[in-house]
Parts: sequence; structure tokens; C-alpha cells
Amino acid sequence: MSQSGIPASSVDLQGSRDLPAGREVAGFQPLVVAGLVASGANLLSTVFVARFLVPVQYGALTKLLGLFLALSMPGMALMVGVVRRVTAWDAGAVGERVVAWVRHVHRVGLLSLAGLVAVVWLAHQPIADAMRLPGSTAMVEVVCAGGVWVLIAMDRGVLQSRRHYRVLAANLVVEGTTRTAGMIVLAAAFRLQGAALGILLGELAALVHVRWALWRADAHAGSGVGGAPPDEARAVVHSGRDLVTDVAAAALSMGLLAVLQNADVVIFGSRSPGHSGAYGAISVPSKALVYLAILLVNYLLPETSIRYRQGGHALRQMGYTLGLLAVPAVVLLAGASVMPSRILGLVFGTRYEAGAAGFSALVLSMVLLCVSFVLAVYLLGTGWRWVVVPLAGGSVLLVVLCWLAGHSLVGTTHADLAAQGALALTLAVVVAWRHRHTVVTSSSAPRRELVLMPAESTTTPA
Repeated sequence: MSQSGIPASSVDLQGSRDLPAGREVAGFQPLVVAGLVASGANLLSTVFVARFLVPVQYGALTKLLGLFLALSMPGMALMVGVVRRVTAWDAGAVGERVVAWVRHVHRVGLLSLAGLVAVVWLAHQPIADAMRLPGSTAMVEVVCAGGVWVLIAMDRGVLQSRRHYRVLAANLVVEGTTRTAGMIVLAAAFRLQGAALGILLGELAALVHVRWALWRADAHAGSGVGGAPPDEARAVVHSGRDLVTDVAAAALSMGLLAVLQNADVVIFGSRSPGHSGAYGAISVPSKALVYLAILLVNYLLPETSIRYRQGGHALRQMGYTLGLLAVPAVVLLAGASVMPSRILGLVFGTRYEAGAAGFSALVLSMVLLCVSFVLAVYLLGTGWRWVVVPLAGGSVLLVVLCWLAGHSLVGTTHADLAAQGALALTLAVVVAWRHRHTVVTSSSAPRRELVLMPAESTTTPA
């Protein structure tokens, strides 16, 4: 049996064979459980931490969480590039290149992280003042945590590409539970500074776990993995240029998605700082849905890349992802619509009930953003890099509408809803077009990025 719970014959390192629906669901189950546990833990952390912070500090925590998300987006972009590269190399029976390449990128990443932390430490005070963050060093911990997450994302990309879903699920649980416990315990003692330290603690624990898991996988696999015998192998090239293009497109996409998730918080907080705590109270549970979507695309991304290289599609896998997101989305939307004040008062206290009027609209806008996120990842998995265009348009629309909403909390949530709805509809049309285009052309023309080369060419591309 493989580490994903699927027979090894179906999930070998090439990872390119289509799986029966029953086995797909069995492979997806660990990620579903892990996603629910991790997202639930993430929501609990922000809820309990609110008990230890005054409204101004809680508003600052909301900004720090948004900063962490923005810093983690390069990691999501790198994950896309890793998945597309590893699936290409495994399909071409040269998967043994992966180990050396990952080690090299990790060394570069650690050096870059050290440089980033040093720069932020030197400049943290003016940056914190500009962001109106009390407890200025909290920003340093969050920046460091975001950099660590980028390293984690690369390793998770390797696990995704080879369908090691159980190991990946365990890593998600380690991250979520450690971060939750750290934030709650440390926030009780050190307030905002402690919450930031808890975020960093969770990322460090996840990095240690995923590095250990990959080390075990490398040790068990040995040096001869990678598929067909060398004299029969034909390598699918994913060059340095392909990698840069994939990562650049994904980085722009993820950055725009971060804007789509957090622009309303930043704009409203800057224009009406006295009500930022109330907006943060409705923002945190609403945007927990996006966190769950980020976890679930750990399955959709590799499945899309693998199947698209075979000339197929992953619409069924996308349906699984959207279906699972629909369950908590419906529950949260119902609660926000029927008894918003009661929920906010029970969870956060009466001081945050002022945001109740905009609760349901913000939840619905985040549901639509989850749909957009899943559709965007699907398009990136197929190699369609023009997804940045509709995402950029949606971001501009969101910023303009939120700015026009002025100091109105309800107006800001409705502006968010309008922009997110327009973007989700646009991406749905693009996915339908992309699917039809793939079906029409897959049997008549090879993909431009699939280049056959002799088996003896084993030099690792940049």
C-alpha cells in the first residue's frame, strides 16, 4: 500500500494512472478530515484569542493574519510550480531528479528567509507604525512564519504530486493544532505578541514534520526511483523557463487572491479604524472558509495537473472540492442570516455585535471567493496562465467598490459581495471554455510543453 492508502500500483511515483472513483474518494478522505480539523482549529484559535485582546489588538491581529496570508501566497505559487515540475518528471520516468532539486531549492530558500527576517527586523518599527500595529515585534514573527510556510509549501507540492495524501493530511493537522494551541496559550500570557509567536510555532512544527516525512520517503525509495528503465525512458521536459513562468503566473494569481480576500479589511480599517474590531469579528469566521479551500486544493491541484497531461480533465475532482466546501458554507451562511447578533455575542462578546448587519453579506462574498479560488487553482493546474487577467479585473473592481462604500460597514460588505460575484461568474465561464477547448484539441495536437527527449539526457534543469 502507498502512503495515501491507495495501492502502490495505482499511485506509483509516476502518478499518472487514472484511479477508479472509489479509490479517488479513499485517497481524498484523509485530506477532508485534516482540512476540517485544521480549519476548525484555526477558527477556534481566532475565537479564543479574541477573549484575551482588547478591540484595537484584535483589529491588529486581523491585519497580521492578512499579512501572513499575503506572505504565504508565494508559497502557494511555488507549490503550483513544484507540482507541475514533479508530475512532468515522474511522467517522463526521471523522478530521481526531484530529490537533488528540492534540496537545492531548500538551501536557497533558507538563505532568502534569513535575509528577509534581517531586513524586516531592522525596519519593523516604521512598518508597524504605518500599519498601526501595537506590539511592533509581532509583525516580525508573522513575517518569519510566512517565510517558513513557503518552505513547507514546496515540500507539500512534492507530496501532492506523488499522491501521498495521508502524509500531507498529517502535516496539515500538525500545523493547525500546534498553531491553535500556541496562539491560545501564548496570547493568554503575552496578548498580541503571544498570538504572533503561536503562528510562528505552528509553522515551525509543520516544517520539521514535512522535512522528516520527505526524508523517510527518500530513504525508503532509494536512488533508483522514477519509473521506466533508463533505456526505455522518455523525459517530459519542464525546464527552468517553464518553472519560472508557472511560478510567476501562480504568484500573480495568488497575490491577487490575497487582495480579493483582504482588501475590504484594509480599506475599511483605514477609513473607519474605530469599527475595525467589529469588522474583524465578522471577517474572521467568514474568511475561515477560504482557509478550508486552501487546504482542499492540496488534492485538486495535483489531480488536475496529472490528468491534464494525459489529455483529460479533473472536473469530477473539482466537484468533490466544491461539494465539501458547500457544507460548512451553508451552515455558516444560515447562522449569519438567521441569528447574526447572537452568534457574534456568544463567540466574541457583545462589544463586537455592531458587525451583525453585514455578517451574511460578507459570508456569502467569501463563499464566492472560495469558488473563485478553486476555479483559479484548476486553471493553473492545467497550465492556463492567463487566469491573472480576470483575477486582476476582480481585484480592481473590489478596491474601487470598497473605497466608494466609504465608512459604511454594511456598504463595504455589499461592495465585496458584488465584486466577488462578478469574478466567480467570469471564472466559471473561463473554466467551461477551457474544458471545451481541451476536449476539442487534445486528440489532434500535443501540448506545447510536452517535449520528448532521449532517455540518456538526465541533466537536472534549473
